[in-house]
Amino acid sequence: MGHVRRLDHIGITVADLDAATAFFVGLGLEVEGTGTVEGEFVETVCAIPGAHCEIVMLRPPGDGARVELSRFVTPDHVPGSPAAMANELGLRNVSFEVEDLDAAVAAVAADGYGLVGGVGGYEGAVRMAYVRGPEGIVVSLFEQTG
Repeated sequence: MGHVRRLDHIGITVADLDAATAFFVGLGLEVEGTGTVEGEFVETVCAIPGAHCEIVMLRPPGDGARVELSRFVTPDHVPGSPAAMANELGLRNVSFEVEDLDAAVAAVAADGYGLVGGVGGYEGAVRMAYVRGPEGIVVSLFEQTG
């Protein structure tokens, strides 16, 4: 028997919480809540003495796993690789199914976020594109076509 019951959320650490929140809200996620975390709990879990974070929890329409955006107040964040590509080790993208891929890509492009590559189709069943959002976050957007 497995231990996992469900996927609860994906956590993403950012430097600019407002910009990252606006990006994901622009895609259609809703702010579920905001807050701060500090003290023994976060220091123990993260193994970072003096950790203090601001958090925004986002949820998709309907039901599904949430996205937690965190900004460290202390200690300062450590920069990642803002130009990371899909073959680099680690978490490379967060994926969302969208109603209209072209409209979603156009909306993020209007806010200054571009495609990593192009729009691809797979066996007439799905169209997908990677978009590089704020701070290099790669978001996979896909629509069912078949």
